[in-house]
Amino acid sequence: IDFQDTLAAAFGSDNPLPITAVGAIMQHNTSGLVSLKENGIDRAGKLEGHSYATWDSPVEQAVLKNVVEEDGGDFSKVNLISTYVEDIVAGLNADIDSVWIYYGWDGIKLEKEGIDVNYLPIADMNPVFDYYSPVIIGNNSFLEENPEAAKAFMGAVRKGYEYAAKNSSDAADILLKAVPELDVELVQKSQEYVSRQYLAEADRWGTIDGERWNAYYNWLNEKKLVEQDIPENTGFDNSYLGE
Repeated sequence: IDFQDTLAAAFGSDNPLPITAVGAIMQHNTSGLVSLKENGIDRAGKLEGHSYATWDSPVEQAVLKNVVEEDGGDFSKVNLISTYVEDIVAGLNADIDSVWIYYGWDGIKLEKEGIDVNYLPIADMNPVFDYYSPVIIGNNSFLEENPEAAKAFMGAVRKGYEYAAKNSSDAADILLKAVPELDVELVQKSQEYVSRQYLAEADRWGTIDGERWNAYYNWLNEKKLVEQDIPENTGFDNSYLGE
């Protein structure tokens, strides 16, 4: 499992890693910026003067800079705090004003706790940032030498996700049976949300749209955020999904 944004370094280096994304777990980027409603950060430009928990990725900060400045804010006045927020509730109630989260878990957790927040989906602020996150990847040598095994595996995975998309309650029960220490209500509500994201408007689970994939990497190329430009249609292959 990987993410299109973090794969950029693997594809845009002097020695690209021999890996390929063979299926999108979700059709859209469901991540975004969250903050307590009382902080008034109801648009990206209002991050100016507030703190943000960064994991110090140049790509992450370039995306943040883009959405802040496109909304009229001064990115240099965003207080970047290098930290990993393990507990979103505790983090927002400490000294962090804004965190980049996946709504399907941390956003649902905040809902469950009844905490009023502002949530700004990254993909809504710039369609270029509607990249694929997360994706299933494979080693190129294995894929080339064992195409039928790869297709059989991805076919089974596809059936599982398509079942989960239609049966969120059952999917939650399966996860809870495997990991019983998880919060039951959180898992159930999370699955209700992500079950709608597995296919979204796509006809088939896992399909990666080349135009959207390329748009994000072209943006990284233009901003010189990778060592070497990533050629179009690099790093994904829908053929292992089967019919």
